[in-house]
Amino acid sequence: MAFIDEIKIHAEAGHGGSGVVRWRQEKFIAKGGPAGGDGGRGGNFYVQAVRDVHILSKYKAKKEFFAGRGEDGGSKSLHGKNGEDFVLELPIGSIVTNTATGEKWTLLEEGQKELLLKGGFHGFGNEHFKRSTNTTPKECTPGKEGEKGDFYIELELFADIGLVGEPNAGKSSLLNAITNAGAKVGDYAFTTLDPNLGDFYGYIIADIPGIIEGASEGKGLGVKFLRHIKRTKMLAHLVSFENEDMMKTYKGIRKELGMYDKKLEGNEEGLSIKEEIIVLTKTDLIEDKKVIEKTKKQFEKLGKQVFVLSLYEDKSVKEFMDELIRIFKAK
Repeated sequence: MAFIDEIKIHAEAGHGGSGVVRWRQEKFIAKGGPAGGDGGRGGNFYVQAVRDVHILSKYKAKKEFFAGRGEDGGSKSLHGKNGEDFVLELPIGSIVTNTATGEKWTLLEEGQKELLLKGGFHGFGNEHFKRSTNTTPKECTPGKEGEKGDFYIELELFADIGLVGEPNAGKSSLLNAITNAGAKVGDYAFTTLDPNLGDFYGYIIADIPGIIEGASEGKGLGVKFLRHIKRTKMLAHLVSFENEDMMKTYKGIRKELGMYDKKLEGNEEGLSIKEEIIVLTKTDLIEDKKVIEKTKKQFEKLGKQVFVLSLYEDKSVKEFMDELIRIFKAK
């Protein structure tokens, strides 16, 4: 199933039920008076956050959603039933924008529920218009239309840690090694076209598609996937020993993160200031262990925690996993 992280929908709240003209018809009461009930309120349209990152795929074919219409009023002063509310479930991290007004709603917590469109107000039955000066009113009012609108929904993934780095840095392989994500792995750039998520002892790890120089300007897979690491709590920056100049590669990605920060709104946390650990991958390509140790010390001068990792060595993977658990528990 393809990962869907943005959709456009049309939504309508329910039409209010109409009031009616009715009369009391009781034995031995010649002039029973008005007894037309009011209509029911139209159903509201809500969105609610759920812990299901793939739920947007359910709406790939269906793009129109409608809340229930309120029932018309009835005889004997009976009010019509309110229309059924409609609740559209969206992943945590969704941003919903009304394309006409620009109004936005951000779903940050599981269960968070937001009212987007109000149902139409009900109409009044003729009993509502009874007065001492008008004991037999013959008027009623129709229900009002519910609000309607078009919405753009985009998902910004929530994760405890986001794996970043150039294509083929080993992000998908690492995710598969420490979780059951089953991410696609290959020997060519941009194997990961969509973000992959893995569950690591209850913590969520996101494998973010490859970032290259110019990604902040839309090159490669561009900003479409850069936005997915905005809400990760911390970053794991993978740098492969395949690169001739690993520090240059690292700084290139850091530059792209900084460039993307300049496009963010003032209240958004920048990518470049998130807590970061550095993971040096594919050490099995280097026979001289002194080269590995020298490279590690070079990166440690940046003042960040540095891991040396080979997925072919169970010991290094386990040590990395143990340290991740410690880091998460410390937060």
